[in-house]
Formats: sequence, C-alpha cells, structure tokens
Amino acid sequence: MNDESTTGGPQGHPAVSVVGPDEGETIVLGTTRMRVLEDGSHTGHRLGIAESVLAPHTPGPPQHRHAQQDEGFYIVSGTVRFTVGDKEYDATTGTLVMVPPGVPHTFANLTDQPAVMLSTFTPDLYVQYFRDLQNVIAGGRPLTPQAGIEVMSRYATEPATDLT
Repeated sequence: MNDESTTGGPQGHPAVSVVGPDEGETIVLGTTRMRVLEDGSHTGHRLGIAESVLAPHTPGPPQHRHAQQDEGFYIVSGTVRFTVGDKEYDATTGTLVMVPPGVPHTFANLTDQPAVMLSTFTPDLYVQYFRDLQNVIAGGRPLTPQAGIEVMSRYATEPATDLT
C-alpha cells in the first residue's frame, strides 16, 4: 500500500501517501524500534512522522534543544516520562506533548511495560538524525552519549548542558 510516488495525482497534484500497518522504514536504536511513516518526501519536507516502541526501562537521549524543529509526541499506549527543563511529566495513553524550538527536553520509558508513541517533526529534518544514529551502530561504533551529541549537531540540535 505504500505509495512512494510524489507526482501523478489528479490534476498534477502530489499523489497521496498510504503506509500500511506492516510498512514503513524501520530504524532500531538499542531498545527503541522506530517505524518512519513519513520522512518528509511527501510533504515538501514540512513534516516527518514516526511511530516508536520503547521497550520497558528504555532511557532516553540526553536532554537537548532543537533550534529549528517543533517536535510532537502522542502516546498511543503505555507511559512515557518527559523531562522538560527541571520538570517531569508522566504522559499516559492519549496524551500529546508538543515541544517548540529552544525548549530542553528528553523522554524515557521507566515502566515494566512497552510504550508506543507517535512523533511528529516539523520540519522533517530530524528523521535523518535517527538514520544517522542507526548508521553509527551499523558501523560498529557504540552509541555513546558523545556519539549522539556529535550526530545531533548536524541537525540544529544541541545538548542542554546547562541542566546537567
């Protein structure tokens, strides 16, 4: 069902993209399995969307700030702990967390159950970040915090070092 075409729709409009339940690009980063539903190629790079399954006790990335991207997280199932600056929020099923540019944040699954969240990235810039992290692992390098920070820097993102 996945339509990779971006042309050929009615009256020259872009074709509709449909990604079925077993389709989409899979990115595995440690205990997180991500399925890219929209990498920006069908939205003029205005929007990226991914579904992430966080295994129980999955730590998140270091707290960080995006200079250009809005990031949204909709909790499909489970509970995800968001840390925003010095505040913590336990987001449960049905909760939406929107993080505008410049706001320090991270997330983790601290529970004994998997958590599933749908993430949006506007613009789509951050989808490639996850691909690059997977390439670090595939290249035989460990996914250390320093490796993550190095990759983040390519995508207008920096660690929130003033909070550590």
